[in-house]
Amino acid sequence: MRTSITRRSVLVSGAAAGASALLGTPAAVAAGSAPSAPSARGDGLVTPVAEVLDGGEQVTSLRISSAALARAERSSLTASTFAVHVAATNPLTGEVAYEQDRVVTAAGWSRRDEVTLTLEHGWGIAGGGTLSYLGAYGRNVLLDLDYTITQVEPLQGAGGSGRVVIDSFRQGGLSDPEVDAFGHHATASGLNYRLFSPAPTAGAAGAALVVWLHGGGEGGLLTDGHDYYDNETQLRANRGALGFATPEAQAHFGGAYVLAPQSTSAWMLDGDRFAPLVMEAIEEVVATHRIDRRRIHVVGCSNGGYMSLKMVAEHPEVFATSTPICCGIGARDGSNTYFISDTELEAMTTPTWLVASADDTTLDPQANTVYAHERIDGSIMSLYDGVTWDGNTFPGHWSWIYVARNDPSHAGQSIWEWMATAKR
Repeated sequence: MRTSITRRSVLVSGAAAGASALLGTPAAVAAGSAPSAPSARGDGLVTPVAEVLDGGEQVTSLRISSAALARAERSSLTASTFAVHVAATNPLTGEVAYEQDRVVTAAGWSRRDEVTLTLEHGWGIAGGGTLSYLGAYGRNVLLDLDYTITQVEPLQGAGGSGRVVIDSFRQGGLSDPEVDAFGHHATASGLNYRLFSPAPTAGAAGAALVVWLHGGGEGGLLTDGHDYYDNETQLRANRGALGFATPEAQAHFGGAYVLAPQSTSAWMLDGDRFAPLVMEAIEEVVATHRIDRRRIHVVGCSNGGYMSLKMVAEHPEVFATSTPICCGIGARDGSNTYFISDTELEAMTTPTWLVASADDTTLDPQANTVYAHERIDGSIMSLYDGVTWDGNTFPGHWSWIYVARNDPSHAGQSIWEWMATAKR
């Protein structure tokens, strides 16, 4: 039975004392008999496991590894065996973004000495996010996560031999298998990028290359004394790049590299400066991997939607396709820091598929996406009424969800199929 104890008591008394207290006092001890000693004690390594959902990355489970667990009776593990508490701190401001208990929805054995706790997660579920949005700067920041695990119910020893108690826990690094599949790199000029490499199944000409250009929130923050340039948020904020690394997308392309550069600020702030830096990253990857130069595709959302058009305008001979999502093209009088002119739009010959949602309140789809579509000869446009996926309704600006899920279709082809069959 769970014994009531305050969180402050657990933290002050230490993990070992906290675990013993919460496990309660056996009835035999209350009657004056000698307590039954645990058959196994040990320390536990806790690994937060995250997944990038349509609404961004969340910690969806915890893995607890301990040699002592190998001596536990598996059937004694339940969703209430361990309690989970988390505190998330913004590393730039030192402010606590959130602190709360997390609901364990299931518990199971992932191997002989390791259990997995599944945590409540999903769109609208608080306490799982790995990023915090700094509104003053328009940037996402990877949070410092501190998980406190407490064993609140006993695990029975195998064959009924006493109890198994995890006395203390130490936290390991954040694990996200999809994100971790992208290697960390930087160009000679210092532009960060992540790169997914496909299985070696490409034909003689080499594999395709998909260049993902992130939104404004995923760049670095190097102003006002900040030195934040993490090469992480461009993969964790949404599934834009990750979608192209899924087995489904890779099957369409017959294997494709996925390149995700990270702006030092925001693409829209200085497209003229960033365009050659992105091109340097592309050339570096092409020079060091078996890539078919006829099958280089550029895709971007929001800021990156603008930047995908900018790359095509600057390098019309490079890309097999261009997919600007919820893009910006700038005011027609050139008053913004970003601008794709009518002349540039009308000169584009790269096959282009624009995607947006009609209820986008961040970048007006009529003034940007529809306007560009009307001037890019032969372009395709998917203009949705709203952004709804898997029963959840998201902000209208988030139409990148549809591309990451291969939803747009035209003339019997999905957007991934259209990209995969295109060559320069």
